[in-house]
Amino acid sequence: MSQLTANGIQLEYEALGDARNPTMVLIRGLGTQMVDWHPDLLEQLVQLGLHVVIFDNRDVGLSEKFDHAGVPSFKDVLLGTVPAPYTLSDMAADVVGLLDNLGIAKAHILGISLGGMIAQVLSAEYPARVISLLSVMSTSGKPDLPGPTDAAVKAFNAPPAITEAAAIQQTAEHKVVFGSPGYPESIEERIADATRSFHRSRNPDGPARQRLAVASQSDRTALLSKLDLPTTVIHGVDDSLIPIACGENTAALISNATFVAVAGMGHNIPRLLVPEFVGLVKAHLDRVT
Repeated sequence: MSQLTANGIQLEYEALGDARNPTMVLIRGLGTQMVDWHPDLLEQLVQLGLHVVIFDNRDVGLSEKFDHAGVPSFKDVLLGTVPAPYTLSDMAADVVGLLDNLGIAKAHILGISLGGMIAQVLSAEYPARVISLLSVMSTSGKPDLPGPTDAAVKAFNAPPAITEAAAIQQTAEHKVVFGSPGYPESIEERIADATRSFHRSRNPDGPARQRLAVASQSDRTALLSKLDLPTTVIHGVDDSLIPIACGENTAALISNATFVAVAGMGHNIPRLLVPEFVGLVKAHLDRVT
């Protein structure tokens, strides 16, 4: 893992595979770190013949934090009376800066959840830098789309636990709420993942500011209708946080997008789902090339 300056900030990143191969950049979701990509997923994507680039979004992991900006009121940002500390466009520009520093002219872009939103904005604002788009477990932000389940709302809005033990337990429990019922993770896996992420970096205000970035560009329906590039939208049938209707709407808005519903998948890509998920990525690449 290394650091570089992209879009004027420090980003932690890692590049895997042969740099002479086509590049795929993976963009994480809200508050999660690049180490949260399962190693099996990264290995199998490299085996597809990809040069895979992962990184920590701003405000999480080992990338630059924006604590100096504080956490403005979500309501004020949503109403436009107070600016967000940064926007989805800023986060998309981070990815472009990453590509610039690595000498990569264009790449396949795969984003999950918040990362899917960043990938959507990136594809619209920097079309010359994007070969294709995979928007996974994400949404267009259309206001009348259905929302999370009650359990997901409760978990998503829960105050961060204070102590190490409580924070790790909270994360492990939330992995069940947001997880994939058809591809369950053992308690040992969930605790190990939560422990690793906690010890690597903990910055509760970072995800709060990332939520404000979403609020600053919450409805991307007009933006998506302008996209014209090979796109696959992948969504879990059992997603408790961003219901499958949100993925269906995203695909409907993008010209010639392919929509794939995955039974048993929730709001994550656990180890047991990796082979099927990589198969979907391969099918996408086969359509592009």
